[in-house]
Amino acid sequence: MTLDALAIEIDKAADEEAKAITDAAKAKAEDIVAEAERKLKSLRSDILSKTERECSQIKTEMIASARQANQKSILIARREELDVTKVSVREMVKSTNLKGRSALLKSLVAEAKDDAKTELTRGKKGKKKMILRPVRVDRSVLKKSGDDFVVSDDIDGLGGFVLETPDGSVVLDYRFDALLENSWTRALPAVTSTLFGEN
Repeated sequence: MTLDALAIEIDKAADEEAKAITDAAKAKAEDIVAEAERKLKSLRSDILSKTERECSQIKTEMIASARQANQKSILIARREELDVTKVSVREMVKSTNLKGRSALLKSLVAEAKDDAKTELTRGKKGKKKMILRPVRVDRSVLKKSGDDFVVSDDIDGLGGFVLETPDGSVVLDYRFDALLENSWTRALPAVTSTLFGEN
């Protein structure tokens, strides 16, 4: 074989080997790219799924938080409205123009007379009169109808009076403050229904 023919055979063999190596490298590269694309697709799917779950959870938490904040705001607004209403009622009860005030005072004095007899008998205080301490606004009315008692110094309150035994051991409270608190507690469901339209 001539030298030229040998060189051509070597070149041909080298080309074939280079082509085989290149083809193998291309195939390997295609496999690597395909595997990378599969992993990327899987990662993208996992990330997307995780992100959707987190977004859904955040959305749920934000909605719950917003609802809770709204409910709290509503409760605070209702509480404020009830407080304003109660203050308004207290002002009305405190007013000397309250309709039926005199009748209520007379009824309380009659009740107090019965209670006084019971307390004086229980305590065996003899003939001493109990002491009536009026709220200033009702002093004149109570002075007229409270002749069974010793009328003493004024006390604080919306109206009414306090009755004490002579030794101060028993104090009976007939002030409008306590009556209003009891009435307010009983009437609160009706007041709430009227203000906020609830049953």
